[in-house]
Amino acid sequence: MPLLSWRVCGNGLLLMMLCLMSSAAMADDVAVLDWRKALLDTDAAQQDMAELRDRLAPRQQEAQALGEELERLSSRLAEGGESLDDVEGRALVQEMQQKGQRFDQLRLEMARARQESEQRFLDRLEPGMDQAVNEVIARHQVKVLVDPSGVLHSEDDLPDLTAEVTAVLNAQ
Repeated sequence: MPLLSWRVCGNGLLLMMLCLMSSAAMADDVAVLDWRKALLDTDAAQQDMAELRDRLAPRQQEAQALGEELERLSSRLAEGGESLDDVEGRALVQEMQQKGQRFDQLRLEMARARQESEQRFLDRLEPGMDQAVNEVIARHQVKVLVDPSGVLHSEDDLPDLTAEVTAVLNAQ
């Protein structure tokens, strides 16, 4: 009888070990990928961002100068307040409105240029991204790939494939 109970206990131990091994294997089958970071960390993205900064630099400088001028005009209006006559006050307010409109226009133009540049970049690299992700998934035999922001809880640290995908994209 003791031999039989050892076998039952041994089978239970074996079953428990198999469960632990399968859960460990399952943890290796899941990885995270921050695809935005993988793309933005590529050499191509860094080059595109530098070119965009250079292209937008004159508008950025103009917007910064306008912002400083608006602050100066606002301070002058606040300090002068009642000592300004109607004509001078209206002229100051009108100047502030014109400069504020130009500032807003520049801000919108720069945002639009950034969005268009980003979209062109994504369109250009999307096929390579798919290939890079598939290559890294195959290399690591990943069965479930999740975005880091989608992971609510994991008892184990999940492998992060982001840097590896960036390296594959840079090598293309």
